[in-house]
Amino acid sequence: MTTKTARKPRRWWRWVLEIALIIGVVLLVRAWLARDLAQGPAPEFQGLLLDGSPVTLAEFADRPMLLHFWATWCPICRLEEGEIMRLSNSHPVLTVAMQSGSAAEVDAHLSERERELAVVNDPDGALAQRYGVRAVPSTFIIDPDGQIVFRKQGYAPPLELRFRLWLARWL
Repeated sequence: MTTKTARKPRRWWRWVLEIALIIGVVLLVRAWLARDLAQGPAPEFQGLLLDGSPVTLAEFADRPMLLHFWATWCPICRLEEGEIMRLSNSHPVLTVAMQSGSAAEVDAHLSERERELAVVNDPDGALAQRYGVRAVPSTFIIDPDGQIVFRKQGYAPPLELRFRLWLARWL
C-alpha cells in the first residue's frame, strides 16, 4: 500500500513577504551606513589633482557629477575602479584618494593598475571629514545646483550610478 503525502501549497504571498523583508533590511542597512555622510549643499573645496592642476566643485556645475572617495588599500575600491573609470568617459567624475599615502604613491598605484582618473589626494582625510566619510568607498552624486542628491557608503553597482546620474540630470 502506497500513500502519497500531500504537499501543502506554498502561498505566493509568503514569497512576496520574504522578498519585501529582505529588500527592507538591505535599505535600512544602506541608510544606516550613510547616516553620517554629508547631505544638502555639497561642501565646496579647492584641491590639487595628482598632476598638480587645481580643481574645485564649481568646475562641475554644468552637469551632475560623481564624487567618489576611495583608497589604494581598499579591496572593494579596487573592484569598483574600472567602472568608475568607464563612467568618467561619459560623466563628470572626480575621485578622492583618502589616506592612501603621497601623491606619488597614489599615482604609482593608478599606473600599476592602468587607471586614468581625476584624483585629488587626501592623505590626512581632511576632505573626507568635510563630507562625513569614515569608510571607503563612499560615493556622492551632486546635481548642477551643487546639491547632494545621492550618497552611499560601500559598493555601488554601476547601473545604479548611471541611473542616478541620469536621474539627477532631469530632476
